[in-house]
Amino acid sequence: MKLKCLVVDDEPLAREILVQYISDCPSLELVAECSDALAAGDYLRDHPADLIFLDVNMPRLSGTRFVKTLTQPLLVIFTTAYPEFAAEGFESNAVDYLLKPISFERFIRAVNKAAEWAEFRKKKDQETSGSDNSDRDFILLRADKRIHKVNFDDILFFESTGDYIRVHCQDKTLVIHETFRNLMTQIPENLFIRVHKSFIVSFNRIRLIDGNQVDVAGQLIPVGLVYKDGLLEKLNLKSRNL
Repeated sequence: MKLKCLVVDDEPLAREILVQYISDCPSLELVAECSDALAAGDYLRDHPADLIFLDVNMPRLSGTRFVKTLTQPLLVIFTTAYPEFAAEGFESNAVDYLLKPISFERFIRAVNKAAEWAEFRKKKDQETSGSDNSDRDFILLRADKRIHKVNFDDILFFESTGDYIRVHCQDKTLVIHETFRNLMTQIPENLFIRVHKSFIVSFNRIRLIDGNQVDVAGQLIPVGLVYKDGLLEKLNLKSRNL
C-alpha cells in the first residue's frame, strides 16, 4: 500500500526536493504540494492523505499550529532549517523531524518510520473493528519509538497526564500519546474501570477500597466522586456504606 503524501512548504526549492524524493520512493504517492498551511487545509477538507511533509516556519500559520487544527489522523514529518524548532515539533507527536538540507538517506529513514506507524494504525483499526475487545488479551501500544504488545493481565493501571498516558505494568511503565476517550475503545470493559478523571485501573488488580482510594497492586489510586458509584456497583457493594 502506497502512502498518499502532501508536501507543504513556502519555499519552492524545498518543495521541489521533497517532490523528487517522493517520486524516487515506490512506497509513496504525491497527491499535492502547497505553499502554505491554509492551502493545505483547503486541500485536506476534500481529499484524503496519509502523510504530510510539513515545514515548521511558515507565514500566517506555522506547521506546528496547523497540526493542531487537523481533524483527521495524518502522519506528520516536520521539515525546517531551524534546529531550535525540533522540540516543538516532537511535542506534536510527529513521526520524525528533518533538518534542511535534507539528504535522501535521512528522508528514507523518516519514511520507514512513517510506514511502520501506518502499519501500526492499520492493525489497531483492524483489532477495534474486527472483534469485540473482550475477545482479545493484548493491546498494541506505541512508546519510545517502538510498538509494544502488552497483555491486559500485565497492566495495573493507566494514568492520564495531559496529552499523554502512563501505562503502568507489572515490570515497566510506558508513555503513549493518547487520550482516555480513545483508549476506552481499545480495552475490554470487563477488565478495566475508570475510577478518576486521570485513572483507569485493572479491575482484577484492586486489592481494597479505603475511603476515596483504591489499592491497586500496592499503589493507592484516588477515586473521583462521579466514578465511585460505578465502581461500587461493579464490585456489588453499592448497597453498603463505604
